Amino acid sequence: MLDIDYLEYKGGRLSFAVADLTPPWIENPETILFHHGVATDKDIWAAWVPALAGAYRVVRLDVRGYGDSSPTGPDFEWTMAGLVDDALAVADALGVKRFHMVGESTGGTAAYHAAIHHPDRLLSVTALSASHRGGDIRHVAAWRDFIAEHGMRTWSEMMMERRFYPGAVTRPVWEWFHRVQSESAVESVLGMAEMLMRQNLTADLPRITAPVLILHPDSSPFLPVEIAAEIHSLIEGSEMQVLPYAKHGIACSHAVEGVAALRDFLTRRAHQN
Repeated sequence: MLDIDYLEYKGGRLSFAVADLTPPWIENPETILFHHGVATDKDIWAAWVPALAGAYRVVRLDVRGYGDSSPTGPDFEWTMAGLVDDALAVADALGVKRFHMVGESTGGTAAYHAAIHHPDRLLSVTALSASHRGGDIRHVAAWRDFIAEHGMRTWSEMMMERRFYPGAVTRPVWEWFHRVQSESAVESVLGMAEMLMRQNLTADLPRITAPVLILHPDSSPFLPVEIAAEIHSLIEGSEMQVLPYAKHGIACSHAVEGVAALRDFLTRRAHQN
C-alpha cells in the first residue's frame, strides 16, 4: 500500500509517502525513513521502494521547501537541527519510536546529526554522498552568484554534469531530475546549501553508537572519497563502500547497488544497536 500524507508542523506542511507491503504475519515492521538533499524531492528514492517495501515500512520525506511540502520563503532559518526535527515529527506522527534513517547529500549529514543528538531514535544510519564538514564541500560557495546571473535552468544543466556520468541514468530519469532541479525554489536551494556549508560534525562523530553504512561515489565533484574515509575512521564499527563510475547522484544512478548494500547491511547489523 502506498499512501501520500501530510503533517502540519511548526507553521508549515510536511509531505511524505509511506509504502508498506509487508505481509500480515510480520508484526510491527521496522521503518526506514529516507531524507533527500539539495534541489530534489522524495522521488529520488523511488527506485529503492520496490526492493524494501515487502520487508519494511518505507517513508520518503519531502524536505520543507521541496516537493509537496510547504515553501520556506527567503526569511526561513535553515538549521540542521530543524531538518532533523521535521524528520522526527513525521516519525512521531506515524507512531514510530525508532527507525533506520537513510539520507543523501544534506540528508546524509542530517542522519549523522540525528544519530549524534537523538541516539534513542535511530536503529541505524546510511549516508550517501554526504559530508560531516561543510567547509570541505567543493563548488557550492559560488552558487548564489551563478544562479543570480544565469538562472536555475542553466545552474541545473551544470549540476547534471556533476551528478551523473553520461549514460549513468536513462533519458526519462535524466529529464525528470533536470526538471525537478530546475524548478526547485531558489531560496530553498541556497538556504539549504549554505546551511550545510556551516556544519562541522567532526568532534561529535565518535559519539555515534548506531550502526553506520557509508555509501560514497568514486568521482563526486563535491566530495572526494577522502571525506568519506575520514568519517569512516571517526565512527567506530562503521562500514564504507565506494561505488565505481559514480558522481554525486548515486541515490538515483546507483539505486540497484545502493539498495542491495542497504538490505545486506540491515540484515547483518540492524539489531546490534
